Amino acid sequence: MDKLQRGVKGVSIAIIALFMFIYGRLAWLQLVEQESLGSKSGSVRRIWMQAPRGNFFDRNGQLILENRALYTVKVIPSEMHESSVNLLAYLLEMPVDELKQSIDEARNFSPFAASTVYRDLDEVSMARISENLWQLPGVTIEVENKRKYNNLFTGTHLFGYLRGVTTGQLDTLAERGYGRDDKIGSTGLERIYEDRLRGEKGARFELVNPLGVLKGEYDKGKHDIASVKGDDMYLTVDAGLQSLAEKLLRQTGKSGAVVAIDPATGGILAICSEPDFDLDILNGSTRKQEWADIALSPRKPLFNRAIQAAYPPGSTYKLLLSIAALEEGAITPEQTIYCPGYFEFGGRKFKCHGGAHGTVNMTKAITVSCNVYFYKLMLQVGLEKWHDYGEMFGFGDREGIDLPGEKRGVLPSTAYYDRRLGAGRWTKGYLVSLGIGQGELNTTPLQLANFAATIANNGTWHQPHLVSGYRDTRSGTYVPLNYEERKLSVSQRSFDVVKAGMQGVVLQGTGTLARVAGVTVAGKTGTAQNPHGQDHAWFICFAPIENPKIAIAVLVENAGFGGSVSAPIARELINYYVNGKSRGENGYSDTKAVSTIKAVSDSLSSERPAKSHATVVDSSRVTTEEDPGD
Repeated sequence: MDKLQRGVKGVSIAIIALFMFIYGRLAWLQLVEQESLGSKSGSVRRIWMQAPRGNFFDRNGQLILENRALYTVKVIPSEMHESSVNLLAYLLEMPVDELKQSIDEARNFSPFAASTVYRDLDEVSMARISENLWQLPGVTIEVENKRKYNNLFTGTHLFGYLRGVTTGQLDTLAERGYGRDDKIGSTGLERIYEDRLRGEKGARFELVNPLGVLKGEYDKGKHDIASVKGDDMYLTVDAGLQSLAEKLLRQTGKSGAVVAIDPATGGILAICSEPDFDLDILNGSTRKQEWADIALSPRKPLFNRAIQAAYPPGSTYKLLLSIAALEEGAITPEQTIYCPGYFEFGGRKFKCHGGAHGTVNMTKAITVSCNVYFYKLMLQVGLEKWHDYGEMFGFGDREGIDLPGEKRGVLPSTAYYDRRLGAGRWTKGYLVSLGIGQGELNTTPLQLANFAATIANNGTWHQPHLVSGYRDTRSGTYVPLNYEERKLSVSQRSFDVVKAGMQGVVLQGTGTLARVAGVTVAGKTGTAQNPHGQDHAWFICFAPIENPKIAIAVLVENAGFGGSVSAPIARELINYYVNGKSRGENGYSDTKAVSTIKAVSDSLSSERPAKSHATVVDSSRVTTEEDPGD
C-alpha cells in the first residue's frame, strides 16, 4: 500500500512539475520575449526589400545614371479592413474604385503578400499616411528606388526604361526571384544587363498584432537580410559627346540618328535617335496620358533609328564597291573611266550627279561621287562578289551591339532575288541601282558607322558595344567584357586608295561642310532615295586620318543632299571630340555648335532645291528613279 501511495505521489509531483514548466515558459514568452514574438496571437511579417539597381558611368568615370528614393504604398489584403479602404483612397487622393481594383488584384495574386497599390508618393501624402497608419491595418510605406537621370543628356534609347513585371511574365520569372511588384529592364541597356543591374533582394521582419497593425521590428532586426546593390556598369560613351550629338540632331527638327565609334576598340562614343522622349515619364509611376502620347505618336519616338531603321545607304556604299573592285582586280586605282554626264543601259540614258565629270580614276570618282563610274564598276564586279565583300564588312547581319532590337538590314544576292522574283526572272538592271547604294540594299546607321571605323583602322572589324565592363558589388572587382574582333582580308593598298578619295570628299568634293580646322577628315556623303517625300541625308566619316579617334555616321530623314546638314553635324562632333573636349579649349563652344546646325537646318527648310530625275531601265525592269544627288 505504501508502495502504491509513493507511486501516486511521484506521478503527481511529475505532473505538477510539467505544468509549472509550461506555465513558466508561457510567462517567459509573454513577459520577456514579447518584443520578438508579439503579444499572444500576434505574428511576424516578412517584407521583401528591393535592391538598388547598379549605376552607369561614362568612359571618363562620370556618373550618368543613379538611383533616388521611391516611396510606395503596399497592402496585405488579408490584414486590411474593408472600412479603411475609403480612408486610404482619401489620403492618396485617388478614386476609391481604382484603389479597390488594385487591392482585388493583389488579393487574387496572394492575400498574404504585400502588394503595391501606389507608387511615387510625394512627401505630403507620405506624411499624411504615416500619421494614420494606426488606422490602416495591413498598409505599409516602403522605400524603394527609381532612376535618377543626369542633366547632360536624355539617353532615351541608350539607357532604356523599366516596366512592371506582368502576370504573364511571372510564370517564367518567379523562379528567378521576381515578384508581382518588381520592375524589370524593358528596353536599352536596362534590358540587356538586367541580371547584373537588378542586385539581390533583402528582407525585413516586423511584428504585427492580431489586427494587422505594425508593432515594431522583430527581434531588433537581428534576422533581417540586407539587399545587395546591383553591379555598376562602365560605358564606352563619352557623356559630353553624347550630349552634343543629341542637341545637334534635335536642332534639325527632323527624325534621324547619330552613331559615333572608337575605331580602335568598337566602343560606342555616342548613339542617339530622334525623336526621343523623357525617360522620367516611365520612372516610378507611369502617367497614362503621357505614355499614350509617346506610344501613339506618328513620329514613333519608341523606335531606335540608330539600330532599327534600315535605309538605302546611297553613295556611302560606293566605298564598299571600290574595295571589292580593287581586291578582285576588276580595276586598278589609276585606271580611268570616261563620264559624259550620263550612263546608257538597255537602250536608255540616265544622268550622272554633277553633270559630265570627264575622265576619272577611282580617287576622283569617290571625291566627286561620279555615278557613271560606279554604274560601270558594279557591272564589272558582279553581284556575288559585291555581296561577299558587303558580308565581310558586316552588312546584311546584326553587328551584335548590346542593345535589343537591332535589325540586319538587307544585302541582296543572287539567292535573294531568286527568292523574291524567281530564278531567271530578273536581270542585271537591278545591279545598276545597287552600284550607287540604292535599290533593295538597306543598312542601319550603326552598320555604316562601323563600316567607317573599319576603314579607319585598316580592316579590323570590332563588335560595336556600349559596356566596357562592370564592377562586381560583392567583391568590388572590376570585370572587363570581351567582344569579337576579326582582321579582314583586304590589302592596305585598297584602304589607302579609298581613304584618299574620302579625304578629297571633304577637301574639295561633296562633303566640304565637314572640314575641321587642324584635323584631317575622311568622309563620304550619301542620299537615300525616299519615295514618300524628301530624300534622307547620310554622311559617314572618321578623323584624324593619320590616327583615327572617332568614326561617325549621321542620318537625317527628309533633309535632301547628304552634305547639306549631316556633314555639318559630323563636323561639330569631330571638332568637340578631337579639338575641344576640355570645354572652352581652342575656343570651343557647345552653344555655338548647336546654333550653327540650327541655322543650317533653317536655311534648308526655307529653300529646297528641285529634284532631278533619271530613268533607270533594262529589258525587264522599268522604273523612274530620282537622281540621288551625290
